[in-house]
Amino acid sequence: MRAGANTRVHVVSDVHGNTEALARAGDGADALICLGDLVLFLDYADHSRGIFPDLFGVENADRIVALRTARRFDEARDFGRQLWQGMDRNAAITEAVRRQYAEMFAALPTPTYATYGNVDIPALWPEYAAPGTTVLDGERVEIGGRVFGFVGGGLRTPMRTPYEIGDEEYAAKIEAVGEVDVLCTHIPPEVPELVYDTVARRFERGSRALLDAIRRTRPRYSLFGHVHQPLARRMRIGATECVNVGHFASTGRPWALEW
Repeated sequence: MRAGANTRVHVVSDVHGNTEALARAGDGADALICLGDLVLFLDYADHSRGIFPDLFGVENADRIVALRTARRFDEARDFGRQLWQGMDRNAAITEAVRRQYAEMFAALPTPTYATYGNVDIPALWPEYAAPGTTVLDGERVEIGGRVFGFVGGGLRTPMRTPYEIGDEEYAAKIEAVGEVDVLCTHIPPEVPELVYDTVARRFERGSRALLDAIRRTRPRYSLFGHVHQPLARRMRIGATECVNVGHFASTGRPWALEW
């Protein structure tokens, strides 16, 4: 890795099955950072893509997206339960996720530093992460002389995605990271402009503990994804530049940090 002013890092989040672009994401960089959501369960922009339409067809994908977008979560869950009747849900999802992980982890360059998204299944990552991929959650690492902290997963929501945890557990991971130069998380700090998705037309869950840590420890950058079409892609909170890098699935372009 080049040192000092020559260090360049590319950052991606919300890959959601875009393996082809992921294979190129580290080109020209000293390291790749991935902030999770490798899995594509259902593409809200193209309802024909993902595990759900593969299992149940596009028409059913259209319906469940409409229910969720209307925030009719109970109806969406009831509809989902009807579709899953007679099937081993866990086995079907795990098999599909394994296929996606096999392709995506094989595409990651060396070195990659990664943490989990809310739709990821952390228990499967050790099977697919090669020696050149370092998985961090509530942990720190030095890259090119700067300290990066990583906190993965999301907070609990009515969507009940695989890696959602309680507020206290999440706050403990933020606390464990401590003071860093760059704070890397899957979800954004709890700021309305950063958590509102303009296409899904809803506020996603951001972290108050993350916001408090940004104000208290003043990292140079707070990098995150999760909200695919945010009202604001970047803003300053005190001394910290907050940047949403969660556009990778649609654009295929990483965000570059150079120093």
